[in-house]
Amino acid sequence: MNVLGFTPPGVLRAYRTCEFVTLGRDGTPLVWPTTVWRREDGTLLVTTSLAFAQKALNVRRDSRVALLFSDPTGSGLDHAPQIYVGGRADCPDTVMTGPEGAEDYWRMLFERQPHSRSYLSAPMRRLTEWYYLRLLITVTPEQVAVRAPLATGPQCRVTADSPLVGAAQLAGFRTAVLAARDRSGAPVLARTRPVPTADGFAVEVPSDCAAKPGPASLLVHRHDWRLHGLQNALVRGELHTVDEGWLLVPEKVVQPMGSGRPSDAIQLLRHAEHATNRYLERRGLERPHVRWEEFKALAATAERV
Repeated sequence: MNVLGFTPPGVLRAYRTCEFVTLGRDGTPLVWPTTVWRREDGTLLVTTSLAFAQKALNVRRDSRVALLFSDPTGSGLDHAPQIYVGGRADCPDTVMTGPEGAEDYWRMLFERQPHSRSYLSAPMRRLTEWYYLRLLITVTPEQVAVRAPLATGPQCRVTADSPLVGAAQLAGFRTAVLAARDRSGAPVLARTRPVPTADGFAVEVPSDCAAKPGPASLLVHRHDWRLHGLQNALVRGELHTVDEGWLLVPEKVVQPMGSGRPSDAIQLLRHAEHATNRYLERRGLERPHVRWEEFKALAATAERV
């Protein structure tokens, strides 16, 4: 059954990104922004490069995942509803070197993120090969909830000079996405407005989000309408009930894209190359060759749209 059949027409595909959560080895819900393609059969396609394969490894260990479409930047939608999807994911250990099986996904990405086409130029290939070595994750939805847009609120009350871990990363964002677990241990997601307290960040959880106390995280991310200027940070911690509300007590911050320093791009490229080689070495695989011409052909069709 296509459980996404009742969602507002075109809304899900109009979103440029969504938040995708998997369960880490220690059970912590780890949520990151990603681009998704909805297939005709109702399944959702997520891809990840070998350089950032952790979400794929998490899926192979525990297939329970969730997605939240809640940041409509670049979608062209006014008052876009949030769409929550819970389900199961599958990720074969097959390294994709070309766009086969994900042609629609790549065509969409080349159209919506024009600067990614430059990665295909011959001078850039040595630096960007890792970007095209991908793993395909298929999500089969099992439950869907359509939520109203989060009401426009005041400027974020989290300030960079707060002593709370993660305050510097949350400052400047009006909202964040809470990733928690329900009673069964499955991950759940909700966009919320963190409020700093003496002990942590107070968060509101919608009634249809069955969050329970335990390991949790807060994600902030942004991009422009062309999926450029990407920024993201994850604040990991523990979710507690306090009085009649919720409190996330932060423990650490993860910023895979860096913190905005000029040297971050170099650090990212080094990490990507090392992580890609490590993934292949642990499986006894030789470095595969990217099928550049096939990607270029798809990019060319996107340029004509």
